[in-house]
Amino acid sequence: MRTGRPIPPLTLTDTERETLERWARRAKTAQAVAQRARLILGCAAGRTNTVVAHEVRLTKQTVGKWRHRFLARRLDGLLDEPRPGAPRTITDAQVERVLTRTLESTPVDATHWSTRSMAQASGLSRSAVHRIWRAFALQPHRTETFKLSADPLFIEKVRDIVGLYLQPPDRALVLCVDEKSQIQALDRTQPLLPMRPGQVERRTHDYARHGTTSLFAALDTKTGTVIGQLHRRHRSIEFRKFLDTIDAEVPADLDVHLILDNYGTHKTARIRRWLARRPRFRVHFTPTSASWLNLVERWFAALTQKQIKRGTHPSTRALEAAIRQYIAITNEAPKPFVWTKTADEILASVARFCHRISETGH
Repeated sequence: MRTGRPIPPLTLTDTERETLERWARRAKTAQAVAQRARLILGCAAGRTNTVVAHEVRLTKQTVGKWRHRFLARRLDGLLDEPRPGAPRTITDAQVERVLTRTLESTPVDATHWSTRSMAQASGLSRSAVHRIWRAFALQPHRTETFKLSADPLFIEKVRDIVGLYLQPPDRALVLCVDEKSQIQALDRTQPLLPMRPGQVERRTHDYARHGTTSLFAALDTKTGTVIGQLHRRHRSIEFRKFLDTIDAEVPADLDVHLILDNYGTHKTARIRRWLARRPRFRVHFTPTSASWLNLVERWFAALTQKQIKRGTHPSTRALEAAIRQYIAITNEAPKPFVWTKTADEILASVARFCHRISETGH
């Protein structure tokens, strides 16, 4: 004789069965819903709560709860109910107004919005404005610079230089060459206050200038080693001396591909004659306003950040010694910069950027 409360029969329509089977097949996403779907399919097959609980590894009481919820609300009963918490106080319309005002207008007394000015204009709190901006990745206080190249051979030059990075020629050396001119030897007017717990390093805002120097550098794209030479001036005479240094250091059986920008020093008659007498040297010019294609610029940025920006140099000779030491350290454990973007990816990115500019009406 059967005891306990009777279990109401559970039947499924074709649509419900199809939906439950689709939910049950989920391998990774929404596993709670997938487990409930398998539970209901087992109950619909005529199995008892005890058997189904053993199959899906739940308690008999949990199986009974979801069976009862499905009978009361069908498929909607298997979905998670809204979590408890305070109701929303900011409507979608208010969010839209903040976004529209941020993107399409500026305050009357400033060039960009701040959380305070937007909160005053919208009637929301500063924290609410901050949360809206963060949710939509808006940063009105930030700006970046750009410049598009107007070189008529931009596409051809990009493909040429990127091709050298990604597929360098055999028995050849690819060197990214440029000069970092007018590096200042700066010293502070008073001694530095070193860093200590709870206090960052402090220095005077003014400085004493002790002259300048110019660094000519050639970065080997394959090994990451650097050929460097310092001169007090950066004319074509100094650049030719640097080319002589490169010619002496590179084995004679290797061709040399030089990647250069369009600085006038690189195109004088003296340099053209020097190159004409050395056919193993081949020059590849970056597009105008596109020095970012030259990998040596990345090495210059590392030199500036690590050695020059916060350094104190009481003389030009001290500055040059610091630069030579950094070059020596670089060559002791060289690490090449790896170029990853193809020419097609770069050109597609530039095309998208040009399309955005055209949409602004400029």
